[in-house]
Amino acid sequence: MKHKFSGTGVAIITPFRNDGSVNFNALISLVKHLLKGKIDYIVALGTTGETATLNKDEKQAVINIIKEEVNGKVPIVIGIGGNNTQEVVSNVKNQDFEGISGLLSVSPYYNKPSQKGLYRHYKDIATACPVDVILYNVPGRTGGNISAETVLKLAEIKNIVAVKEASANFEQIMEIIKHKPEDFAVISGDDALTLPLISIGMTGVISVVANAYPFEMSEIVNHASKGNLKKAREFHYKLIDFTNCIFSDGNPAGVKAALNIMGIIENNLRLPLTKVNRTTYNKLEGIMKDIK
Repeated sequence: MKHKFSGTGVAIITPFRNDGSVNFNALISLVKHLLKGKIDYIVALGTTGETATLNKDEKQAVINIIKEEVNGKVPIVIGIGGNNTQEVVSNVKNQDFEGISGLLSVSPYYNKPSQKGLYRHYKDIATACPVDVILYNVPGRTGGNISAETVLKLAEIKNIVAVKEASANFEQIMEIIKHKPEDFAVISGDDALTLPLISIGMTGVISVVANAYPFEMSEIVNHASKGNLKKAREFHYKLIDFTNCIFSDGNPAGVKAALNIMGIIENNLRLPLTKVNRTTYNKLEGIMKDIK
């Protein structure tokens, strides 16, 4: 049976106006663009959405706009995470999950908990959460790793249904895939590695690239999942230069520049993040001209 979070999920950006406010009209245009590209689900309020810079009202407004525009066409996942377990649990309990299919929660950063601490953190979140939970392991941002052993132990909890793995640790990822429950999904958090990771058993990707190229990213995932590696490779190599380029000056600066080139959003971020440099922007323009 196909997992709820199979295929291509999009870690959606948050568009800002030149004055720094959230551009909700641009957000609507972006959601339309994603749905036209036949993505499988949308992940809002993740790292790519610059969620750390949004206030409570802005976060809820983003959710409301996406829900209204999606109108049940695809599942919506929202991000709620942090390094204060009590606060995360409180935020989960106070969140309205109507119309929301899942919760993505990044592993605690900065205070570097033990594996026991990580297990208890996620167990408390899952206990408080009325929807399915996706673990998010991204050591490059958090300074800590959720081990395969801990992921597999957490996978025994009923509503912890998946892990977004962005460690690029193939040995660890294969250990999880080999021993996980059948109904537990392992999702790529690395756009460039999605094709090889699907070949070893991942169920799809939560993608940054798909903000700009939802159809092409979905084609990689769909063809790879069906074992049609030749066709999947065509799309993989079609996007690989773009993928590498958008991360060269940080995320989501690169994909925001690309969406600006496409005319979907204004090219604005909130500090401490800044726009890509002019060299990267010009390089992106050149790469995108060759993507047809």
